[in-house]
Amino acid sequence: MTKPVYKSKLFIGFIAASCLLAGGFAFAQMKGGHGQHMHGANGHDMVNMPGLQGRNATQEESEELAIMFRRFGEITRTVENLPNGIRTVTFSADEELMNVVTSHVIGMIDRVDMGESPEIIIQSPTLDILFERRASIVTEMDPTAEGIVVVQTSDDPEVVDALHIHAGEVSAMVERGMEAVHEMMAARNH
Repeated sequence: MTKPVYKSKLFIGFIAASCLLAGGFAFAQMKGGHGQHMHGANGHDMVNMPGLQGRNATQEESEELAIMFRRFGEITRTVENLPNGIRTVTFSADEELMNVVTSHVIGMIDRVDMGESPEIIIQSPTLDILFERRASIVTEMDPTAEGIVVVQTSDDPEVVDALHIHAGEVSAMVERGMEAVHEMMAARNH
């Protein structure tokens, strides 16, 4: 029996939510944080993670993001930039964490297909065009033993550019966690 291949017009999955995080968490931290339990050299509130909340996000979605950020060192990700899109493979050897990643990916696929941005505080502006032009994106997702394989393609060159940029943003977060979020936010503010 073969594994199912999930197809949709647009998928952002781990890419989307993770980068949603990227912009927003740093933004939330830069806006304040009075009375929060601050941890780490960068002053992140790793207990409450307020930047992972969103105007249109569920508590479960925010909790999934928090788990992925807390355990980013247990996630691996490869990205291949294609002429018309991207191919990503996201994996964790920990079954529970992999289930969280999978849930997040599927949830984001649904959100993009419906055009319902979660509006996470740290959300990357790169996602705006992907939600706006979701009809121009074709997504295939295949959960395999090597991880969640996602291929996203588009005939719209601006969407392809956004897919490339966003894939890089998500990979940076998988590699460096909240440190990458701060770097991206600082770069956008200059």
